[in-house]
Amino acid sequence: MHDELRSIARDQAKRIVFMAIAEELSRLGTCPRKAVGAVVVRDGRAITWGYNGAPPGLPHCEDNEHGWVMLPQYREAMDPDEASDMARLMLDEHGCRNATHAEANALCFAARQGISTDQATLYVTVAPCDICSKLLIAAGIRRVYYREEYRDPSGLEILRMANIGAVQL
Repeated sequence: MHDELRSIARDQAKRIVFMAIAEELSRLGTCPRKAVGAVVVRDGRAITWGYNGAPPGLPHCEDNEHGWVMLPQYREAMDPDEASDMARLMLDEHGCRNATHAEANALCFAARQGISTDQATLYVTVAPCDICSKLLIAAGIRRVYYREEYRDPSGLEILRMANIGAVQL
């Protein structure tokens, strides 16, 4: 019984540590709207990680109004304040469309490096969106631990439909 309790305590300690790593990684996020960090773990080892931000070589969120910058011909026809207000409204209603999400960045790095994520666990500071949840399923992630809920719960619903455990820590 003592060994079993020690094993449970060790598993809980690992969850705390890996979530703390995800939280530290979120500090590297380049989207000022929400900083998110993610770490993928397999066999008790971190195998890949990511944070949210603009794809390499593209403008950061604050440089292009979170991806809501309009084509010049449309923007020029509008008052500059009206264009900024429109971008802010789109951001509030639909979120940032410039940043790649932390979990997607982690999966992409693993794919580029030939690191298998099959049967791995994801620790992420914000629950996955619907698109990231589909990527996680396709990448073989078997369990997701998250700190806070995403504004749209459909990502968690998709994970649950795929029998992937999603647990808020």
